[in-house]
Amino acid sequence: MMKLKIDGMTCGHCVAAVRDALTDVDGVVQVIDVSRADGTAEIEGNPDSDALVAAVEAEGYTARLAHE
Repeated sequence: MMKLKIDGMTCGHCVAAVRDALTDVDGVVQVIDVSRADGTAEIEGNPDSDALVAAVEAEGYTARLAHE
């Protein structure tokens, strides 16, 4: 599982936009969770991390890999 930190999500539409963008990235099996409150997204699969970040940023948010 991969986890992203995402800044700028303020509403349910933001969450849906991020979820849709991540779902379209090659290698994503499932978007497990997108949390506006936590500013995170959890993704199952083996996608390219740069592609995940680029997909989120194309929607107008900032993103980076979360290191737990």
